[in-house]
Amino acid sequence: MGKGSPGHTPGFLVWRLANKWRVAVDRAVAPLGLTHAQYSLLASLHGMRRAGERPSQRRLADHTGLEALYVSKLARALESAGLIERTRDPRDPRAVQLALTEQGEAVVRQAVVVVQELLQQLLEPLGGLDTPGTRAFTDELTTLLDVPLAPSVPNDQSTQGTRP
Repeated sequence: MGKGSPGHTPGFLVWRLANKWRVAVDRAVAPLGLTHAQYSLLASLHGMRRAGERPSQRRLADHTGLEALYVSKLARALESAGLIERTRDPRDPRAVQLALTEQGEAVVRQAVVVVQELLQQLLEPLGGLDTPGTRAFTDELTTLLDVPLAPSVPNDQSTQGTRP
């Protein structure tokens, strides 16, 4: 797929890029026993802890953009692997708080280094990880991610026949 390929919409390109990066991160963190989704959860939990937060599963789902049910499934698997602890929130017995274990902290520190090296490689066409080109790209992605989605309307005539 080269530059300026006719018919490729921004939605298609974002989807392709997301898949390319997911596969690359999956391969990079596999030796540590992680998947991309597990890494994303652990790295987010690590960052939130460093900011003084002990998030609930719901808060972590909101932070990562993952579905709450998927976060719950990932959290159970990470707990079974000894990487996180799940405890009831003393302020809300319905909520489950998450925290890294010592083993989880060690694994996530290794994984962050591996993923940072990968990101440097993947972002090289923009000049690398900490460059004006990458900052501009990040700002544009953030702008797109900050746009709220309108609720979907079944069989909405205005969206029929359109492409992503």
